[in-house]
Amino acid sequence: MPGISFKRYLIGKPLSNERMDHERLNKKTALAVLSSDAISSVAYATDQILFVLGGAIGVAAVQYVFPISAVIVALLVLVGISYQQTIHAYPGGGGSYTVAKENLGQRAGLIAAAALLTDYILTVAVSVSGGVAAITSAYPALVPHTVAIGIGAILLLMVVNLRGVREAGIAFSLPTYAFIGMMLVLIGVGLWKLRNGVTPVAVVAPLDVDRTTAGHAFPAGYALLFLLLRGFAEGCAAMTGTEAISNGVQAFRAPTQKNAAITLSWMVAILATFFLGVSYMAHQYAVMPTTAETVLSQLGHHVFGAGLAYYALQYSTFAILVLAANTAFADFPRLAGILANDKFMPSQLAARGDRLAFSNGIISLALIAMLLVWLFHGDTNALIPLYAIGVFVCFTLSQAGMVMHWLRTKEQGWRWRAALNGVGAFATGIVSIIQIVTKFAAGAWIVALIIPLFILILQSIQTHYRRFAIDIAFRGRSPILPHEHTVVVPIGAVNKATAAALVYATTLSRNVRAIHIEVDAKATPKLEREWDRWDIGYELEILSSPYRSIVRPLVEYVLKLQDETPGALVTVVTPELVPRHWWEYLLHNKTALYIRTAFVFKPNVVVVAVPYLLGHDYEHEERGPRWTAEASVITGEVSAAIRPRNTP
Repeated sequence: MPGISFKRYLIGKPLSNERMDHERLNKKTALAVLSSDAISSVAYATDQILFVLGGAIGVAAVQYVFPISAVIVALLVLVGISYQQTIHAYPGGGGSYTVAKENLGQRAGLIAAAALLTDYILTVAVSVSGGVAAITSAYPALVPHTVAIGIGAILLLMVVNLRGVREAGIAFSLPTYAFIGMMLVLIGVGLWKLRNGVTPVAVVAPLDVDRTTAGHAFPAGYALLFLLLRGFAEGCAAMTGTEAISNGVQAFRAPTQKNAAITLSWMVAILATFFLGVSYMAHQYAVMPTTAETVLSQLGHHVFGAGLAYYALQYSTFAILVLAANTAFADFPRLAGILANDKFMPSQLAARGDRLAFSNGIISLALIAMLLVWLFHGDTNALIPLYAIGVFVCFTLSQAGMVMHWLRTKEQGWRWRAALNGVGAFATGIVSIIQIVTKFAAGAWIVALIIPLFILILQSIQTHYRRFAIDIAFRGRSPILPHEHTVVVPIGAVNKATAAALVYATTLSRNVRAIHIEVDAKATPKLEREWDRWDIGYELEILSSPYRSIVRPLVEYVLKLQDETPGALVTVVTPELVPRHWWEYLLHNKTALYIRTAFVFKPNVVVVAVPYLLGHDYEHEERGPRWTAEASVITGEVSAAIRPRNTP
C-alpha cells in the first residue's frame, strides 16, 4: 500500500527482536548520541552568564565569567564522578528516577521522573532554538523564519530517531565530532593569538561601586552577591545532559557499565575544557553577547575573521545544538518506557516500534517540543530561565539516593563513596535552591508549578491502571450473560454493503432488526419500495430524526430495547464501505465510525462493522456450503430469505 511504502521509505524496514543487541552503541557513537546535549551547552552557557551580569554592570561582567565558570566546572566533575558510581550500581538505566525510587521511596522517584521529563522537553526546545540562533547570527535575514526552521529541525530529528538508535548515532556522529574539532581549533588558535599578541587583549576596568560605566550602576553588597548567584544559576545550564549516560546504560554494547563510565569521563573532560576555554576567551576579548550575535560567533570573528573557518564554526555550532536535542530523543522515550512499565505513564510508551526504538515516546516528545518553540517564538533567552532547574533537582535526589544505597549495601569503599555522594547532594541541593530563588521571577515559577502537576498526572495514571486491573480481573464468571440477543442493522440504502451486513447479522441471532434513520422524508418512500421488492423476510422499521442525526436515534432505540428486556445483549451491525484507494475515504461519510464511538461507554452493547471492499470480486470467490443465500445476498441480488440452511 502507498502509506506503508512511504513509511518504509521514511524510517526503513522493520527490525526483528534478534537485532536488539546489534542496535546498541559503541563508545564513540554513544558520545555523539548521549553527550551532544552536554557538549553543546558551551554554545550558550557563557552567553547566559554574561546576559545576566551585563544587564547590571555592562562590559565589566567579563571579569566574573571565568571564575563563575570554574566553580561550575568543579561542580560538573563532582556530579560526573557521582554518576559513574550510579552507572555501576544501577546498570539497568533509569538514572535519577531509579536511584531515587529504590532508595528514597516512590514519591522521591516521581519527583526525579517529573523533573527529568520536564528537562528533556526543554532540552529539545532550548537546543534547537540555540542552533537556529547560531544560523541567524550568520544570516540575519533568516530571523523572521526562526520558528519554522526550529520546527523543521525537530521534525528531522524525530524521523532520524524513528529509524533506530544505531542509525541515529551514525547520522549524528559526524556533526558532533565536527563541532568538537572546530572548538579545539577555536580555543587553540585563540589562545595562541592571545599569547603571541596577534590579537590584543581587551582592557576592562575593574569593578568599582562608586562608578558607572555605559549607563550601568554597579551593585554592591547583597545586590552584587545576588547578581553573581543569578549568573551562576544561569551558567549551570552547562551541566544539563550530564545524567543522560546513566539513564541510557542499556544503549551501550557489552560491557555496558564499563563503556558507559568511560564515555561519561570523555564527556565531562570535553565539556569542562570547552566551557572554561570559551569563558576565558570571552574575558580576554571582552566579548558580550547580543540578541543578534552569540559569544561563539564573536569569538569566531576575532579568531578566524570572516572567512571559511568562521562559517564552519557556525554551521557546526548549529548542527551540535540541534543534535543536542537528540540526547533527549534518546533518553526521554527510554525513561517514559520505564515509567510505563511501572504503570506511571501510558502503556503505549513502553512498546518498541518497527525499528526497535520507542516510537510513541519519540513522537510525543517532538510534538510537545514543537509547541514550546512556537509558544516562545524560538527565543533561547525566553526558554533558558525554565531550563536546568529540573536537572539539579535530579542531581540532588540521585546523589542522596546513592548515599542511602551505600549505607544499606555497605559495599567495598562505601564510606568514602557515601561521603562523596553526600557532598555532591549538598552542593547540588544548594544550587537547586539558588536556581529557583534567583530565576523565579524570570520564569522558574513555571517549572516549579509544572513538576508537581506532572507528579499528580503520573500518580493519576497509576491509579487508573490499578483500578483497571481490579475491574478486569476474571473471577470465574463472565460479565455478559444475556437472556436474549438482539441484532440491530442500520439500513441506509439497499445495496451490496447492506446485504453483507444482513448476512453477517443472521449468523449471530434469529432476532434481527433492520432499521432506517429517516433524515430526509422525501427519500424514505423510494427506500421502502426497494426494500419491499427485495422481500428478504425482515420488516424495515423507520425511525424519524427531525434534527437529522443518525447516531442519537439509534442509541435511543438500542437503550429502549435494553429497557424492555433487562440483561439483553444488543449487537449493532453496521455496513462499512471500503474504497479502492486511501484518498477515496475523504469522499465518503464516517457513519460506521461515529456509531462505534457512540456505544463505547454503553454496557451490553457490541458494535460490529462489516466491511465491503469496493472492486473486490465477491461473485467468483470460493465459498463454503454453510449459507444457502450468502452468495446472492452479498452481491446485492434479491433473495427470498436469509437464514441458515438447516434452520426451519
